[in-house]
Amino acid sequence: MTSAVKAQILDDMKAAMRGHEKTRLATIRLILAALKQKEVDERITLTDEHVTAILDKMVKQRRESISQFQTANRQDLVEKEQAEIHVIQQYLPTQLTLAEIDALVVAAVKESGATSARDMGKVMAILRPQAQGRADMALVSTKVKEHLSS
Repeated sequence: MTSAVKAQILDDMKAAMRGHEKTRLATIRLILAALKQKEVDERITLTDEHVTAILDKMVKQRRESISQFQTANRQDLVEKEQAEIHVIQQYLPTQLTLAEIDALVVAAVKESGATSARDMGKVMAILRPQAQGRADMALVSTKVKEHLSS
């Protein structure tokens, strides 16, 4: 099975080339390079789940870079990373709200029978497929810790 998201990214690359959108085109090329790297390394055909996981990782890397650039007072690089995040997020599923994340956490804790922080791995195993690409997993992890400690 091939990825519909990857096909959309390729179409958008062509449109960005025709529209002379340099920043968008550069970001799309970074995305395609990451996807190709995964295909070559693992000798697989990417599915939408693979693509979403890769894009989620790219957003996370850029968020970490932004915090480092802000510490270094490099606003030019912060803006570049934010622009890249904006392009990458267009290919990710709709982001979950805090209320939706809380509801997922409550359901996962109930399903796993978790009672303490030691059971966090069980809860995260249930949540990861549901929230991957739709929420910052660090935030989800924090919500699980809060729920299990209360």
